[in-house]
Amino acid sequence: MFVAPLTIVVGTRPEAIKLAPVTLALEQAGLHPQLLLTGQHPRLDLTALGLGDLPTRQLHRKAGADPHAYADALAAAIGRELNAVRPALVIVQGDTASALGGALAGFRTGVPVAHVEAGLRTFDPALPWPEEDNRVTIDAGAELLFAPTETSAANLRAEGVPGTIHITGNTGIDALRRQVGDLPLRRPRAGGLPRLLVTCHRRENWGTAFLPIALALLELARSPWLGIDVVLHPNPQQASVMRDLLAGNTRVRLLPPLDYPGMIQAMLQASVILSDSGGVQEEAPALGVPLLVLRSKTERPEGIASGNMKLLGRETQLIVTEVKRLLDDPDHYASMATPSLPYGDGHAAGRIVQSIALWLPARHRDAVRLRA
Repeated sequence: MFVAPLTIVVGTRPEAIKLAPVTLALEQAGLHPQLLLTGQHPRLDLTALGLGDLPTRQLHRKAGADPHAYADALAAAIGRELNAVRPALVIVQGDTASALGGALAGFRTGVPVAHVEAGLRTFDPALPWPEEDNRVTIDAGAELLFAPTETSAANLRAEGVPGTIHITGNTGIDALRRQVGDLPLRRPRAGGLPRLLVTCHRRENWGTAFLPIALALLELARSPWLGIDVVLHPNPQQASVMRDLLAGNTRVRLLPPLDYPGMIQAMLQASVILSDSGGVQEEAPALGVPLLVLRSKTERPEGIASGNMKLLGRETQLIVTEVKRLLDDPDHYASMATPSLPYGDGHAAGRIVQSIALWLPARHRDAVRLRA
């Protein structure tokens, strides 16, 4: 039996959420997953995700101001771990500095790399920066590429990547299904005052870039028919910017950073969501909550094609106009609130594990032949 471990690199809360279904499925299949926590987001609650009993190593490498320097430092540290353990595969997810560091470590040590959520593209290195370049770099060298949709797989084919492409669905929908049950969720519209849920955490919307969004929220707050909930950034400096611009308005409620169950519950209670989050772009369509995206480009166009979300950027008047249109026009609201699954059916982890289980023996036989 093939017993070499599989190293799963986890740096951020979204990575932990999206890799939890994969890790648990690997464990159930007897494929020996081992978690390697980089420390990019400290104090990850693995127990809440069902991962508390798995073998885990912690690097304690807190993120710095320069994401490239941080990824390089992680690559060196992760490389030492890989050389010590010699896993059969290193698995990374998404586009973070931790994902890039894990992939680079695999490339440099000769450990094959699997990329969960491969092929997402805006085709603009600046939006998002540096995540777009991180994705391209990981995909160019990964041996196994788990693309969530046909669109992302087509991006990989167009780039001519040498790795094997598998269309699996997005594991974020697996995590959502574990949280709320059957998907898509036919959510009854909440009674009472309509509520606007706002999250704004991406680097391109930090600091003064948040100002036009704040102005839109303050204008919307003049309407007595709307309540606004703003989830504060986990970074204290960015949270203070949001507080300074929005505090004191009685119609704007500032919420502390929410854990995963809390965020899903907040989404379910919202009438409309304003967000720049990639995860929210995946979750909102399945929950049937209209989403207005605070970005000018997205690597997740499937939600636009399904009619569940619309790109706005951060122009003040456009944000105000689109929120009011949704809440004033029942037909338009219904068209965006119809639940759908553009990013997968919630069974991506099983497909990923099946692909890995088929790949491992062949890889092992090749390695034995090379040694002989």
